[in-house]
Amino acid sequence: MKASKISEHIWSLKSWMGIPVHVWVVVEEDGVVLVDAGAGFMAKGILKFLDQLSAGPLQRILLTHGHSDHTGSLEKIRSKHHVPVLAHGLEIPYMEGNMLYPGRKKLEYNVPPDTTQPLSADKAGGLEQVGSLIPYLTPGHSPGHTVYYHEQDDVLLAGDLFTSKKGRLRPPMRMFTADMAEAVRSAGIVRELKPELLAVCHGKIVSHPAEQLDVYVRETAN
Repeated sequence: MKASKISEHIWSLKSWMGIPVHVWVVVEEDGVVLVDAGAGFMAKGILKFLDQLSAGPLQRILLTHGHSDHTGSLEKIRSKHHVPVLAHGLEIPYMEGNMLYPGRKKLEYNVPPDTTQPLSADKAGGLEQVGSLIPYLTPGHSPGHTVYYHEQDDVLLAGDLFTSKKGRLRPPMRMFTADMAEAVRSAGIVRELKPELLAVCHGKIVSHPAEQLDVYVRETAN
């Protein structure tokens, strides 16, 4: 597993399963937050990095969505760090196997029941900030897909909202995406936030992604 510091407060941990798989560790004042839990084989490396970082205890785990390459290490990590797990409430029944992911033929039991808490809504109808991270619902790849924006570092942790190649925005993997048209509409969050950096699970960091968005939308729609 390769660890890279991508901004003042954020580390990216990368492993491979035919394609790159990233999770992110965010340093807070009172400890650290893990965004996504990766594939099952990544647990040992994630736990080792958390110990070596020495930035305080793991406070919580945030999930962009519930697919197995984002939740596979969850149980092993929580066996060492019994911390809250949060995801969008729309996503929880799918990851727990109570509802069928759109386009799938079998229920997925990726997260044990009652493990995950729903992200809280704010008074404006959005999602409440969690520590230094601001969540935004971005459905399409999955029904409750959520991205997390670190305003201070100007970094958007985008999960599978996109993939990337050679620093360019690319669509999420089609065979695992529930509704590509909706995913493209959700990509508009990049135009709204205009982050300096965008990190995806499957691919490299994209700089100033809003500058690429018009081309991305046009090419993906075609």
